Amino acid sequence: MHSLRPIVGITLLAIGVASMSAQAVDPHDTVVPAVAPPGPAAQPVEEAYFGTKVTDRFRFMEAMSPSTVAWMKTQGAYTRSVFDSIGPRAEYLRKLSTFGASFGFVRSVQVAQGYLFYLERKPGSDVYDLVVRDPSGKARTLIDKNALIKAAGGTPQAIDYFTASPDGKRVAVGISSGGSEASVLAVMDTDTGASVAGPIERAQWAYPSWTDDGTALFVGQLQKLPAGAAPTDKYLNYSASYWDLKGPLVPVAGAATGLGPIKTPTVFPSAIVVPGSSQAILLGINGVQREKEVWIAPLSEVRSQQARWRQIVKRDDGVTAVESNGKTIYLLTHENAPTFKVLALPLDGALADAKTLIAASPDRIIESIRAAADGLYVAGRQGLAGELRHVHLDGSVSEIKLPFRGTISDIATDPTLPGVVVELEGWVNPPTHFRYEAKSEKFTKLGLATHPSFKPESYSVAEISAAANDGIQVPLSVISPAEPIAPRPALLDAYGAYGLSALPTFVPRIAALVNAGGIYAECHVRGGGELGEAWRLGGKGTKKPNTWRDFIACAEMLIAKGYTTRELLTIQGTSAGGIAVGRAATERPDLFAGAIGRVGDLNALRSETMASGPANIPEFGTFEDEQGFRDLLAMDAYQHVRDDVRYPAFLLTTGLNDPRVEPWEPAKMAARLLERADHAPVLLRVEESAGHGMGTTKSTRDAEDADIAAFVFWRAGIPGWQPRR
Repeated sequence: MHSLRPIVGITLLAIGVASMSAQAVDPHDTVVPAVAPPGPAAQPVEEAYFGTKVTDRFRFMEAMSPSTVAWMKTQGAYTRSVFDSIGPRAEYLRKLSTFGASFGFVRSVQVAQGYLFYLERKPGSDVYDLVVRDPSGKARTLIDKNALIKAAGGTPQAIDYFTASPDGKRVAVGISSGGSEASVLAVMDTDTGASVAGPIERAQWAYPSWTDDGTALFVGQLQKLPAGAAPTDKYLNYSASYWDLKGPLVPVAGAATGLGPIKTPTVFPSAIVVPGSSQAILLGINGVQREKEVWIAPLSEVRSQQARWRQIVKRDDGVTAVESNGKTIYLLTHENAPTFKVLALPLDGALADAKTLIAASPDRIIESIRAAADGLYVAGRQGLAGELRHVHLDGSVSEIKLPFRGTISDIATDPTLPGVVVELEGWVNPPTHFRYEAKSEKFTKLGLATHPSFKPESYSVAEISAAANDGIQVPLSVISPAEPIAPRPALLDAYGAYGLSALPTFVPRIAALVNAGGIYAECHVRGGGELGEAWRLGGKGTKKPNTWRDFIACAEMLIAKGYTTRELLTIQGTSAGGIAVGRAATERPDLFAGAIGRVGDLNALRSETMASGPANIPEFGTFEDEQGFRDLLAMDAYQHVRDDVRYPAFLLTTGLNDPRVEPWEPAKMAARLLERADHAPVLLRVEESAGHGMGTTKSTRDAEDADIAAFVFWRAGIPGWQPRR
């Protein structure tokens, strides 16, 4: 499921490269160090899909044979030599790392009976640890990531997820190695840090749900594959099980278990305890599709494998989130509500009898809901600005004024306690956590993270729009120096898939570009969720070309507004954003100086054959039907590379352990581009001990960001940023 949201933001750095555009040189006249390794010899495979012949020149690379991996590593070593030869990169990296290290960051907050659990990267640290703050306010580290990495012989380790028990006394944690996301689940005691139960293997996306007394939980688990199984079998027949922390897992649902209503192998079951009740909910999750099926049954029946599940939501009901406080089931749905609405029904009720708590409004988007003892907290947006509402137990709704204008990154509640914890941030506002109490109608700053002095006024943040080719106005965020607009090297990013929104987010990454004389921009293309369900559908299926054409429109608008020029502009897309960047660059190669595909989906027609492929069919389609094939072919950048076109320079990144976009996708794209001897530079950046980016250390990410900045300034022709011989 390659659904890595692009993370964007801004911080303050002082890296002085001023007036770049005035001194620009032609980057095509520069000489990169050493000799670029040649691409592999093509071994064309021709196939016919519904009467259309498709030639795949590098199909053999999908086997990831030792020779292919060796070639990739050679390309990676060459790429490393190029960036290491760019003079200012080392100082850029040093300042970026130092400034980023001055911030402490906290994410994934959970609330349980006065305890706060969260992941924290302390100032100066390279990794996120699991931390708990007890009701007295005392915080301590439960999982020290550096200790984990040391115990693993230096192999990177990731905390994939955690779930605290209702009383806060225990926490279930999933940990994976080397960027694999292959989680192993264990249960820890909060007070002592001792292991209570586990490990449970194949616990990727297990997301545990505790019983009220904290003695047992429901978990998800991948099937055990026999030798020789096809890669696409990996995520089939997922099961949900009950675990009493003593004996083996007891399956309760899943296509291969013979239990429960889910019979389709690609549908993931997720069993959830309804807090404060004797009921359990079963979700049917169809790969990456956001719309869920929902059933309910007595908890005792589920535990004994005798559940008579009663369906309350079908997939075409458009429900994307389910919450409960033990008395009421709350639903977030886009059925007849493109910007979403909130429904409520009693535990024994039916969807037909649901009451609308918050109706859809064309200018307000509802994004998430969380149940608390005093009702429901609803986070949403007007445009890109966050807003928070409280649905009281009597059904009345209060508007809650936020401490500052920004994006609500997350909200967390305890269904047995009143109130909510809110994470709020902006492009130039560091993320800050507040506790809101409805009784006093006040926010209290929790002080979970450490922030150094920061001056937002040093930057200009402009929210503008670009007219797409069909007349639609596409939102465009531009972060630049607080100076008059002038052409500068620009990095323009887009995502556009799964209905995910690229919202104003503060991360110590982008200010290096701004302070070095560049700008950063985010194009909120269709396929994302920035403007609701209709916006998502406007970049899906046959309408997927809107995603990259919106991207092109944003690029043209940056140029028209005087922020940059074609010679100074690089575009970027991450994961599924590889479709946007790859197709924009192949459709309008004249418009860009460079293109960056970070762990990018660049060979969409073949993505279905990956282990994660079947789960992504609801988003992108299948080549098994004609329309699906034509949609996939249209969005496949690799298949749109032509021998008679000169494309911009490409930087393609991958991790050899990537389980979401397998490394052969960027490798095939690099090989295809390298077939033309006079092509602008094609760099394949390879992380040998990493994956899709989950759990990546700060130092690893900083090094990648320094390479990206070096690529932007190099391709913009900036003196001093050119590779040396």
